[in-house]
Amino acid sequence: MDQSKRYANLALTEEALIAGGGHVLCAYMMKPRSGHGYLAAAAHFAAESSTGTNVEVCTTDDFTRGVDALVYFIDEQRELMKIAYPIELFDRNIIDGRAMIASFLTLCIGNNQGMSDIEYSKMLDFYVPPKYLQLFDGPACNIADMWRVLGRPQENGGMVVGTIIKPKLGLRPQPFADACYQFWLGGDFIKNDEPQGNQVFAPLKETIRLVADALKRAQDETGQAKLFSANITADDPFEMIARGEYILETFAENASHVAFLVDGYVAGPTAVTTCRRQFPSQFLHYHRAGHGAVTSKQSKRGYTVLAHMKMARLLGASGIHTGTMGYGKMEGDANEKIVAYMLERDVAEGSHYRQEWLGMKATTPIISGGMNALRLPGFFDNLGHSNVIQTSGGGAFGHKDGAVAGAMSLRQAHEAWTKGIDLIDYAKDNPELKGAFSSFAADADKFYPGWRSKLKVGEAA
Repeated sequence: MDQSKRYANLALTEEALIAGGGHVLCAYMMKPRSGHGYLAAAAHFAAESSTGTNVEVCTTDDFTRGVDALVYFIDEQRELMKIAYPIELFDRNIIDGRAMIASFLTLCIGNNQGMSDIEYSKMLDFYVPPKYLQLFDGPACNIADMWRVLGRPQENGGMVVGTIIKPKLGLRPQPFADACYQFWLGGDFIKNDEPQGNQVFAPLKETIRLVADALKRAQDETGQAKLFSANITADDPFEMIARGEYILETFAENASHVAFLVDGYVAGPTAVTTCRRQFPSQFLHYHRAGHGAVTSKQSKRGYTVLAHMKMARLLGASGIHTGTMGYGKMEGDANEKIVAYMLERDVAEGSHYRQEWLGMKATTPIISGGMNALRLPGFFDNLGHSNVIQTSGGGAFGHKDGAVAGAMSLRQAHEAWTKGIDLIDYAKDNPELKGAFSSFAADADKFYPGWRSKLKVGEAA
């Protein structure tokens, strides 16, 4: 059934739709199956996303037609279509009238991707109008709150030096806490890795008790504040709340030094919102483990990293992992800095839409995945600033002189970049940074040719 007469209006302009402020706009890559026309398939997609059925039904009235999703642009050669969704379509909370990402996903990414006339479809970008934007929670905290705990300026406080204790699984509580203590002697921030929780060999309550003690001891020894991100992810919101409350009670006077990590892709918007609303004073650390199943460039279904980041900010993530933009081991390239800009800035250009965030608090990029001190200056040059949380696992614990030196090398690389000093020159007076060149010699050879002679390091180092 060709539904293009009802669910498509190519005379609509994007400018008019944005000016009207009544629609969420979505851009999709879409290819129909063989034998199906592009506009007809696009209209069917919009129908399935909103008020449509496969047959004419007697219950449709004029009001229902007024909330139809409408295809307003197609470019068959580029496999591009754009759909306008009236904001009235989306579900609202009965307790406070607020909006929810679950409803957005249900309509805009729901059954439409599995229809028989669609070969594939992927959301590329979306636009949220002001009166719908204001219905989302947005972040309660971000990196500025970490800077406050660390005693730094509230603007341009710089990189938070972090790590992930490795191995990600397999350490009992005491070895884990000992590793935390060692890193904290040189660094700022440690996070649980995404699968860590309450394993039988590392019960959460015992682990957290020992980590809280390690944090206290590291603070006493260094005279500096330290931060820990604890994984509270669970299927059950009440389990998440129980974990969070225990963690805060155990850290006690250092509760403000605790972030809560939530595996936001696998546990979903409900888990993120549970944390955002139950613990609004804590930094909400959104880990995106599993997202590649739908965001990877190889996937022709789902949604892009950009769309994922925008949803995370709407949900209220204080920080979210954004990849390394080609500077670490994770898939990506330098152009993905637009993802970070969409999280950080009040106005940002996406791949298809310009989004104004209207003062919604920024979400902080969290950079992890194969980074070490030698890769940081190039990353900062590309991004244009260093106001990120950076978590190096191997980049800290892989340092030849151990975790403390690894943490110090990361801090020194950041100092060199902020001061505009060449990394090799800075390493000459900073032994931990100098040690990073030998520890990560392959990267040193790639990014800093001639480093051995300049640092007077033997070829066998």
